[in-house]
Parts: sequence; structure tokens; C-alpha cells
Amino acid sequence: MFDFEKQLSALGQQTVLCIGDLMLDDFVYGEVTRISPEAPAPVFAAKRSEVVIGGAGNVARNLASLGARCVFVGIVGDDEAGRIVTAALKAEKLISPHLVVDAARPTTRKVRFVSEHHSTHLLRADWEQAKPASAGHEKVLIDHALKAMSGAGAVVLSDYAKGVLTPRVIRAVIDAANKAKKPVIVDPKGADYSIYKGATLITPNRQELADATRTAALTDVEVASAAAELGRTLGTKAVLVTRSEAGMTLVIADATPVHVPAYPVRVRDVSGAGDTVVAVLAAMLAMNADFESAMRAANAAAAIVVGKRGTATVTPAELRSRILPAASLAPEEKIVFDWSQIEERLAEWRRAGLRIGFTNGCFDLLHPGHIKVLAGARAACDRLVVGLNGDASVTRLKGAGRPVQNAHARAEVLAALEAVDLVVVFDEDTPRKLIERVRPKVLVKGGDYKRADVVGHDLVEADGGEVVLIDLVPGHSTSSMVERTRSPKLR
Repeated sequence: MFDFEKQLSALGQQTVLCIGDLMLDDFVYGEVTRISPEAPAPVFAAKRSEVVIGGAGNVARNLASLGARCVFVGIVGDDEAGRIVTAALKAEKLISPHLVVDAARPTTRKVRFVSEHHSTHLLRADWEQAKPASAGHEKVLIDHALKAMSGAGAVVLSDYAKGVLTPRVIRAVIDAANKAKKPVIVDPKGADYSIYKGATLITPNRQELADATRTAALTDVEVASAAAELGRTLGTKAVLVTRSEAGMTLVIADATPVHVPAYPVRVRDVSGAGDTVVAVLAAMLAMNADFESAMRAANAAAAIVVGKRGTATVTPAELRSRILPAASLAPEEKIVFDWSQIEERLAEWRRAGLRIGFTNGCFDLLHPGHIKVLAGARAACDRLVVGLNGDASVTRLKGAGRPVQNAHARAEVLAALEAVDLVVVFDEDTPRKLIERVRPKVLVKGGDYKRADVVGHDLVEADGGEVVLIDLVPGHSTSSMVERTRSPKLR
């Protein structure tokens, strides 16, 4: 089984070779405010614009955002857009561009006019000349690609049908990659997929698959059947079909098709989502991930970028938080030993007008009584901070042989609970100093306490807060549990 936790940290060690059609994406944000008096056309009131590298260049940007190195091969025109693209790629530390300048064609540029409020694309204007690269330029492209092949862990062919990936270039790259045993991932374009024969993995969307196979490809069964046929025709090891809100379908030769649903997200912009998918697939396969693990990572990445505006990228932290279960991420997100780190979190909660609660304890062996107090505490506030006694503090309070678990272990168990938003370890015998730091509006303890005996009640009440006491669960005590485990007569 592919270990995401381990392998995501190794993304920075990967290098991917990407060849494809480069373009400049210009997003102009604003609103339609009226109809022009000069003609029956809407007037778009532009407010701001963003210029980013798109097309195959977005694959390179995503690889760099993941921390992987990308060797990029493509064509630009001898124009302002080409100079902007070239400068932007060279400014990326993890991208090594090898660009052919073709004075006979403009750099592909797409300007999208987007509603700022609704994130809706209203109009797109394209500057491009989609024609095959000349024989001379083909040779230079191939030379660049073959020279970089040995240092790459995977190869991407990002085809936007603008002329870089001619049949000659595609054939040379795939043959060389197969000879070098490098996986080739193809993001295809056009109706004739025979030019990609011998690639490792091809990633059509559902409509592209339907067009290429002349089938409906609507249901899971139809998509899987069409993908299997495409894979047999091209001799690929796998076909991954992206299906928008229906998720993804992976078909590997002689294996059961795998369908994964899309993550439930608010879609802001799908521009460049396919580039992100291809980039993550390439990075995963470069690390020798299996196809299904690579697909699941790519599916998570797609969910992240469609929730962003424009041609977006994904970071390892975003990918990790989407793939891994919340409990596995909780320790690094929730546990604090250095009190200086809590200020920013508390300030953020206060700015949002959230009611901060606090409780504390040793939590040596978590039991139902603890769970009831923590759940009750969280119900009384918007964010719950748990003060956890450090090891020396527990020993002083509970005696020799305690704690049973060290502070790190106890903190991780607490952090895995949904009711707990932050765990802060303190070494004093009481949490008074920590309460002064947190300044909670709700202070919670078990029902075995009286309000006047709760440490910090005076601080909280003086600040307009309240003390809440939660009834205990009879028969549950950490001390008695420890005693039972140590005394044969009580087991």
C-alpha cells in the first residue's frame, strides 16, 4: 500500500520532464454593469487582472508548487507575451525552461473576463496560431527532451493542440522514455489518439474519451468499457478518465475498473484543473506509486484547485490535509508545547468573534468521564483549548509511576478528538498562567469541583466569562483504572 504520509514528504526529491503547449492566462475580474449605448453589448467594468502561466506551463507550476523539479520544453513567440512567459518560468527556482522561440507564431494567450461576484466566466478572447512546429523546431524540441530524459523520474506530454506535440515529437519522446523505463503521462487532445501509442498512462476527460472511441461513455460501465478499449488500442498500461462532478475512473489492463467520487467542494473555477491532475499523477508515478494511489492523490488535488480562482496550483500541505484522515493531521495542527505559538490562533478566533473555552487535566488514561467533560466543554463554546499537565507536573500531583503515558502520547490522543481544538502543555501544578494567556470566556471542569475551587475562575469571571461544571460519569477514574491494572486482586 502506498504510504501517503511518507511519500508526500519525498516530493522535493522528484524531477519531471514536461513537454507541451505553453500559454499566458490573463484573468480580468469585474462585473457587467450596463448595456453599451453604442451597441447591444454588455459593458464589463474591469476591477483587477491576474496574469499566470497556463497550458503545459501550468503543469510545470503545479510540479514546482508541490516541491518537485520540472524540466520544461516548449515554444514561445517573439513577442511581449512570450517574454512574460519566459521571465516567469525562469523566476521559478524549481522550473528549468528550455524554450524554442518561433518568430512566425504568437505566444498563445487567453484572456478571460470573469464575474468577481459570481466567479462566472463571461467571455474569453484567444490570441493563438495552432499549427505544427516546423521540422527545424521539432528537432530542437526533441534534442532538449532527450537530453533531459535521464534525470527525470517521469515524463508528461501536455497536449493543447497548439503545435508543439507533433507526431514526430511525441513518437521520439515516448520511444525514448520507454527505452529508459520512464513512465509517460499524456494529457491528450484531438480525435486521433494513435499518436500516443505506447504511453504509460493517458488522461482524457469523459467527453474526450467519448469522441476518441465514438461511444456515449456516460455511465460507469460505458466509461470503463470505452477506456479499456482505448487502452488496448494504444497499448497503454492504464487509462484515467476525469469526469468532473462524477469523479474519476481508472482502467488498468486485466484489472477491475476503479471509480472514485469527486470530493464535495464549492467549485470556483475549473481552469487548469486537468494540469494539476497530470502534475500530481506524474509526481506520484515518479515515486513509484501504483496507479490507484496516484489517481486518488490527483483526485484530491483537483478538488483543491477547483475551489480556487484562476489557473491555480496545489501545495503539499493542501494535498496532505485532503488525503490523510483528520486524526493523523491533528497532532501537528492542534498540539502546542511552545506557548508563543498560541497567540496567532487565539487572535484569529477572536477576530472571528468565536467564544473560546478552556478546560484542563492530566488525561493519563482517557475514559468516558473525560469524553463527557470534553464534549460538554465544547458544547459551551466555539473553540476549546485543553490545558494538559506536563509529565513532571503529573508526577507531582499523582505520585510515582504516573503518568502512564508521556505528554506527547496524551496530547496526540486528545488532539484526535473532534471536541478538542487546541492542546497546550503546561508544566506548572496549576493552569493559572495558561488561563491568563488564553483569556477564555468559558472555563469548564468536572462536577466534583465547586465553582470557587476551580483554578482561574476569578480571572475568567472578572473578564465577563463564566464557569461551567459538567456532571461526571460514575465509576470512571484514571487513578482507579491504574490501580486495577497494577493489583491482581482488583482485576
